[in-house]
Amino acid sequence: MDRLFKSKKVVVTGAAGVIGKWICTAFARQRAHLCVTDVRSDALAALHADPHIGPAIALHHVTDLRSADSIGALVDAVERQWGAPDIVINNAGIYPSRRLLDVDAAEWSEVMAVNLTAPFLLTQAFARLMQARQVTGCFVNIVSKSAHRPRPGGGPYAVSKAGLAMLTRAFALELAPLGIRVNAVSPGLAPGSEVNALSDEYIATMLRRIPLGRPSNADDVGAAVLYLCSDHAAYITGATLVVDGGSAAGEFELPEAHA
Repeated sequence: MDRLFKSKKVVVTGAAGVIGKWICTAFARQRAHLCVTDVRSDALAALHADPHIGPAIALHHVTDLRSADSIGALVDAVERQWGAPDIVINNAGIYPSRRLLDVDAAEWSEVMAVNLTAPFLLTQAFARLMQARQVTGCFVNIVSKSAHRPRPGGGPYAVSKAGLAMLTRAFALELAPLGIRVNAVSPGLAPGSEVNALSDEYIATMLRRIPLGRPSNADDVGAAVLYLCSDHAAYITGATLVVDGGSAAGEFELPEAHA
């Protein structure tokens, strides 16, 4: 896939997070032009300083995905800069570790706003820009195995990711006549992401349940996203590519001595 994305215009939300950086690095290596967005201005500044990502950044935007106005400002900035993007990666997400009986309405609404409503609004707005300019673009949503296998304490996140997986399929059906594809990537255990909210004991248990014996890394996730955005996947839409080392394939657990 070397240089398939040269000069392609790519929007990545949650760009300063672990998986966001992996995705940005993958596109930067392909000489794509990046619009990076995150809620933290200092984190965006760090992306500019990253020698692997910084040179590819054409636009950055501090965006609060809880706010429709902030999302609208991002869309306006992209339209002014590019007219329309070629690729949009809905990666941003938040992971509060709280049991459902302890979650209040405000906390629930915040998770849904960032993890589900924001991807809906962004896909809707950017698809309209693509349609107006006859861009046959694509979207990739970053979901999670939690969409199918929730864990205690991760209920709001799991529900939001299940919704995002279905949103992927719904948009895929409606945007296909425009030549716009919508897919998802479901990473497995990713060190430094939502894992920060989990105990060491729980992480060790999760690792024993991965048939390939390790967590995901930048190359795993980056390559999956690039593939779905490439011409090699031109006949794929509405799909979720699971990148989890085989943990979703069935029941599996290594003995503790091999973990």
